[in-house]
Amino acid sequence: MKNSQVPRVLLVEDDPTSRAFLTAAVEAVPAQVDGADSLAAAMALGASTDYQLWLFDAHLPDGSGSELLERLRRSHPATPALAHTATGESEVRDRLIASGFCEVLVKPLPAAAVRGAIRRLLGLPEPDAPASACAADADTAPVWDDESAARALNGNRAHILTLRGLFVQELPNARRSILAAAQLGNLDALRGELHKLRASCGFVGAARLGQTVQALQAQLDSAEGLARFDQVARETIELAG
Repeated sequence: MKNSQVPRVLLVEDDPTSRAFLTAAVEAVPAQVDGADSLAAAMALGASTDYQLWLFDAHLPDGSGSELLERLRRSHPATPALAHTATGESEVRDRLIASGFCEVLVKPLPAAAVRGAIRRLLGLPEPDAPASACAADADTAPVWDDESAARALNGNRAHILTLRGLFVQELPNARRSILAAAQLGNLDALRGELHKLRASCGFVGAARLGQTVQALQAQLDSAEGLARFDQVARETIELAG
């Protein structure tokens, strides 16, 4: 396939690990990817470039995916759009679909699922079927689940190591932000930080931390859950690689 025939995708995601994962997944379609980490950056790219598809995070630091979609639709009414979010509630999905997204991808998800959604919207052949991740109990899940990471990244060991290194580099900051939000009682900030971290855990196979984050999301005011999160986050950093 010549480069001029490769579709161009605008990817908007503010979390570095999630953005790196999604970039690798989209490039394997194959497709060209332009990445942005905010609504403002995405608007600048969208104003200067024609894209065959948009892939927007539902939650952005300076707005929402729905707001971004509404703005870009004014000049590009026919571009298909996918939303991605770590929130699996049906109400969230319904709201995103109603705002104009064709499909909603719930993170974490395997790269094959991302590629499959893009190929469906662009009418491209579908050579691989989406794989599903296995659930695990937080007390029995491994700190690092290489099999889960391999499923998410289609067995690409180089991508796994790269993303895991980025994840471990960012994890101390995420841990501090979560603990600070909890101490201040800022539940909105706490939800936002947990939302991003849970998706990243799935992409890199941080199984125990991902399950611990999920449990804390279900009970934000749990002192025991917060302490467990702190413990598992430290373990994950110590056992990196």
